[in-house]
Amino acid sequence: MDRFLYVAMTGASETLRLQATNNHNLANASTVGFREDLAAFQTRNVVGPGFGTRAYATAGQNGWDASHGALQSTGRDLDVAVAGTGWIAVQGADGAEAYTRAGDLRLDANGQLVNGAGRPVIGDGGPITVPPHSSLQVGVDGTISVVPLGQGPETLATVGRIKLVAPPDSDLVKGEDGLFRLRDGGEAPADANVRLSQGALESSNVNVADAMVRMIELSRQFELEVKAMRTAEENGAAASQLLRMG
Repeated sequence: MDRFLYVAMTGASETLRLQATNNHNLANASTVGFREDLAAFQTRNVVGPGFGTRAYATAGQNGWDASHGALQSTGRDLDVAVAGTGWIAVQGADGAEAYTRAGDLRLDANGQLVNGAGRPVIGDGGPITVPPHSSLQVGVDGTISVVPLGQGPETLATVGRIKLVAPPDSDLVKGEDGLFRLRDGGEAPADANVRLSQGALESSNVNVADAMVRMIELSRQFELEVKAMRTAEENGAAASQLLRMG
């Protein structure tokens, strides 16, 4: 009886963990450049003396979905999307280099180029700062050019270049902050083959319909496991009653 109850209990517990991952994906369905988290059940044998007849379920993170989101045109000068493979280098909260597909860029009060999450965008020599200007352009190679404030278009000057990288997806790990980093903690080299599309953003790669169906499936699965736990309890109570009668 304890085996039945244990399997049902661990299944219910891990179903809640999968539901949390699925809900996190749904909550970020409209987040620019978001990559869907993947998770799945695994069966584990209970370690201990005796025969290996006891098993339990675990829900583990299986990485992230590397497929690209759709490109959405915005017409905004500082909105950029990575065209195909590649990443934009930003500075994480710990000061180390990290990578994102979110190209919703803007300038803060100090003229520093940051993304929508407020993380500084890294250029060839560190975070990029843009001087006062009357117009700004971002080239397909990440070059940032401006017309200085009060000057004519003939004074167009380059003020920096966004660091674009293209490490293999297998070398990247996703952090809790949604940013990606190299597994070995290093920094990826700039890749001149990565291209940007100006005036566009990449949407999340979460399929909302699939995530909603998954949420319903997990809810029903949890209900089934709770019912199994109740059945195990009822069976145990009935067995105890029979023993008392004997």
